[in-house]
Amino acid sequence: MIENLPVKKLEYNNLTIEGYSRAAVQTYWRFPELKIGFDLGAQPWSFMGTATWFVSHGHLDHIAAIPVYVARRRMMKMDPPTIYLPESLISPVKQIFQQFTQMDRGRLPCDLVAASPGDEIELSREHVVTVVETKHSVPSLGFIVWERRKKLKSQYQSLTGEEIRSLRLAGQDVSEEKRRPLLAYLGDSAPEGLDHSPEMFEAEVLITELTFLSPHHRRQKIHKFGHLHLDDIVERRERFKNKLIIASHFSTRYHENTILNLVEKKLPDMLNGRLHLWL
Repeated sequence: MIENLPVKKLEYNNLTIEGYSRAAVQTYWRFPELKIGFDLGAQPWSFMGTATWFVSHGHLDHIAAIPVYVARRRMMKMDPPTIYLPESLISPVKQIFQQFTQMDRGRLPCDLVAASPGDEIELSREHVVTVVETKHSVPSLGFIVWERRKKLKSQYQSLTGEEIRSLRLAGQDVSEEKRRPLLAYLGDSAPEGLDHSPEMFEAEVLITELTFLSPHHRRQKIHKFGHLHLDDIVERRERFKNKLIIASHFSTRYHENTILNLVEKKLPDMLNGRLHLWL
């Protein structure tokens, strides 16, 4: 396998988390078991087989590799991918495709789908994605992957198998859908992206940006440009019910050792061991 870009990997329960994220550099995440990815700031060769992507916003470090990704799949005779992205990006991305096609005379077959807050996107019988609004300097979205199961309605749980079968044959709906938030992806956002979507705090796995950490960086300015500060996480520590919280998208102003020192100073327990720094 060609290794053309850095990819960090973490196994958590039955979920594989792969990717890399650094502010103003590149962001890309993939979840092989779910057959989806988030953001295409660059495109590791190993990610090419994933055909469904969700793009949070239009900054280059999150979107620049879309033409490369689509072209590589065409070159390898793979089916055109499906990419969900904010509605405001559909026309500009199509224009970019047209310019690349004009330059290299190669088609860029791709299904670009506009996504808006409140949308629900079917992945499979077991999983569905909901779209939430986040707050960034450009239109931006977050995504929540839900695990869903059919459960017998409580009023029928005392019945025998034969009685339940009879009800079903009579056309009675005896089951109901139960959902739990499995994975939440914030993208780039000020604190409102978390606060306005309580499911972000409830998902089993949360991937959040944490662009700024230093006490010398003013939060008011950071929020204005649509990012989080370490103190925003500290203030909300009691709200995080997630079992795993991945912090990423650190500013290039910080060396890795600086990131570790700043986080450990403010959160020495690493949110009871649930906080993982994606360095």
